Amino acid sequence: MRIFYGVQGTGNGHLSRARAMARALDHYPDVQVDWLFSGRPRDAYFDMAPFDDFQCRRGLTFHTCAGQLQPLKTLQHASLLTLHRDIRALDLTGYDLVISDYEPVTARAARRQGIPCVGIGHQYAFSFPVPLRGGNLLSRTILQRFAPVTIPVGLHWHHFDQPILPPIVDLVHGLASRGDTERRVLVYLPFEDQDALLPLFRQFPRYEFYIYAPGQRWRDDGHLHTRPLSRDGFQQDLIDSHWVICNAGFELISEALQLGKRIMAKPLRGQIEQLANAAALEQLGYAAIEDRIDRAALAFWFDCEPVAPRIGYPDVATALARWIYDGCTETVASLSDQLWRETDRGRGSWKMGRVA
Repeated sequence: MRIFYGVQGTGNGHLSRARAMARALDHYPDVQVDWLFSGRPRDAYFDMAPFDDFQCRRGLTFHTCAGQLQPLKTLQHASLLTLHRDIRALDLTGYDLVISDYEPVTARAARRQGIPCVGIGHQYAFSFPVPLRGGNLLSRTILQRFAPVTIPVGLHWHHFDQPILPPIVDLVHGLASRGDTERRVLVYLPFEDQDALLPLFRQFPRYEFYIYAPGQRWRDDGHLHTRPLSRDGFQQDLIDSHWVICNAGFELISEALQLGKRIMAKPLRGQIEQLANAAALEQLGYAAIEDRIDRAALAFWFDCEPVAPRIGYPDVATALARWIYDGCTETVASLSDQLWRETDRGRGSWKMGRVA
């Protein structure tokens, strides 16, 4: 069985999900997977060993500044001619299945060649009526048509009475907490101004902040610890932490929910997916949502200690790999019902709301 698997490489969550799927598909020796990633230069990827000799394309990516989407800059840097050429040049002849994790070159090449394409990813949950916030008709249309597929397999933190699956949680096996975590805070705010964050966190000396972002150097400065991106190092600090401060992306919050961490999420302004995620988190009571992370918000959050939600999601990657190997014959609705029955809803609910 030959599979062509395209992955949107702009977000590390897509890469985490792809690693989990690569590991699950490796259990089937007669399955060959060829990988394509787009959205960043080849040398900007890390921990890519599971994907062998993967292909890279420019694709499309979004530009941000200080925690806000920059639509004009995004449009200025979008090479639509290159995208069009890449779509036309990608030959999918001879593959038994094409899969896209919100990757536009693969999805649109499959559509152009009349080949069915399965979409596995969080964005495909928005094909169904799930919580939404913000955006306009144009942004919602782009969200749903960015990487069009034949069979959408959406992932979300809750089913919302729709045929969507639980998250694919890719935690490094064998890692365990190294000790007391009560004062340890993991920070991952890659879209924010990092120079503005450090003075803010310096005002809370009782807490140890482990701050990850692209381009960070390994440095310990009192209770502030900056770290470069590293899958194993990041997940070890996630396990060791009591608190998580992040944007409203999907994968990290899924991991934090699985581990029972207290979560503060700041959606990227102008990014409809993150605004929708914030709406879902508020509705479910899974996280504190802040439009701005400042001293008042942090002080209030640290002082309030409700029981953090802990959600026991099943092994979705293994279930999907088996579903793929069996020819995708079972309906997505049936697979969804099975996996949500296996989900442990756990304990806890965060109803803090927003700080004025």
